[in-house]
Amino acid sequence: MEVYISLFFVLVGGLIVEQASVMQYYSQYGPGPGLLPLWIGAILTVLSVINLVMTYKKNDTPFSKLLPKGVGLVNLLACVGSFLLFTGLVSFVGFSISSFLMLSILFSRGYKWYWALGMSAAVTGVLFLVFGSVLGVPLPVNEYGW
Repeated sequence: MEVYISLFFVLVGGLIVEQASVMQYYSQYGPGPGLLPLWIGAILTVLSVINLVMTYKKNDTPFSKLLPKGVGLVNLLACVGSFLLFTGLVSFVGFSISSFLMLSILFSRGYKWYWALGMSAAVTGVLFLVFGSVLGVPLPVNEYGW
């Protein structure tokens, strides 16, 4: 597992360095907007490569033993699946419907169906009200405005 995480952060660090190289490194007033991301990306990449080398030197637990089994695996898949469903639907059906569906899936794992639906509706309503009215942050909506 450490190998995969290290490889992921090597890629992320490389992407940060690549994106920061487009920004101005130094300006007439001092450090530019590209200085900090470039250094952070470079440090992240170097440390991830060091971690990758150290991981290869020691014996590690295989990936198959790290994943949960049974109910834990179903809960993990429900969590990841509901998040993917939310991100796939939010631009088409709006925040309210996609949030309600995601929360219903998550809450149904631990509560009875009527509690899961009620809490999903309540949380979605509160979030829509707080972000839309109180904070003034526009949320994605469908053609009906919700």
